[in-house]
Amino acid sequence: MMLGIQLLGVNAQNGQKLLLSLGVIGAVLLVRYIIVWIVRLVTGEQPNERVVFWTRQAASLITGVLGVLLLISIWFDDPTRLTTAAGLIGAGLAFALQKVVTAFAGYLVILRGKTFTVGDRITMGGVRGDVISLGFLQTRIMEMGEPPSAQSDGSPIWVRARQHTGRIVSVTNDKVFDEPIYNYTREFPYMWEEMKVPISYQTDRHLAEHILLDCAREVTDEVVKQAGPAGKAFEKRYFVNMGEFDPRVFIRITDNWIEMNLRVLVPIHGVRYYMDELARLVMERFDHAGIGIASGTYAIVEFPKVKVELEQPREQTHARPRA
Repeated sequence: MMLGIQLLGVNAQNGQKLLLSLGVIGAVLLVRYIIVWIVRLVTGEQPNERVVFWTRQAASLITGVLGVLLLISIWFDDPTRLTTAAGLIGAGLAFALQKVVTAFAGYLVILRGKTFTVGDRITMGGVRGDVISLGFLQTRIMEMGEPPSAQSDGSPIWVRARQHTGRIVSVTNDKVFDEPIYNYTREFPYMWEEMKVPISYQTDRHLAEHILLDCAREVTDEVVKQAGPAGKAFEKRYFVNMGEFDPRVFIRITDNWIEMNLRVLVPIHGVRYYMDELARLVMERFDHAGIGIASGTYAIVEFPKVKVELEQPREQTHARPRA
């Protein structure tokens, strides 16, 4: 009642429900904060970020569901009213919040399907990078560059290698239903890279192959040893033959040169550094052995004879005037 006018829905009982609702929301947030604080306290001064991340996700889900149930029990003491309200709310959400509902469903799929987690290197929605946070509706990714051959025409990136660009990109979780999600680190945090080295047909190809393999073993020997147990675990779990991890040279014959493709195994984090070290070592050994890298340059050794004909000007004749 205000100035003698009865306001719709404003009474002592609703006021008590409102205060109780605010108290419930505060208590739920406090419980979530206490859970995260206890986890950080248990993990020590340098907490495991993945443990803290998943604890936050679980605490958010549990406290969110608990809060909704408590609020429903406060405001809807009559089951018939609850059913009617739920139907109206559901119809409104289905029509007006389709993208939001789909994004939240994508969040549940990501958690349940173990698609990726914080710290994984993925490609999602056309964005490649490291996952730094996962929310109910969006995933935040620290963007990475790509080689020119892997870049799309729609979104070119100025960093032409697998290193961070400095941009943080937010991608909605509904992309899991529309596009494939590439995960580079979840099960097997290594990848095969190839270096193409063209040499002329006059070059000693056996010596060139020997140098390439020696350089590759020198750079990636520790990587191959570390990848062995991870590869065996992967094969045992998925019944997939991973093949050999040792460096290998594949040869392809072209019209201009012999193309030698050096295939090596490198860790996902630090691909550019390994390939840079390998390229420098190969060039040094090639220079020492007198082996040159073929290129598409051409030399003109002879010009054809050119015959030039000059047209003589015609003599002009003048008519004699009549007397």
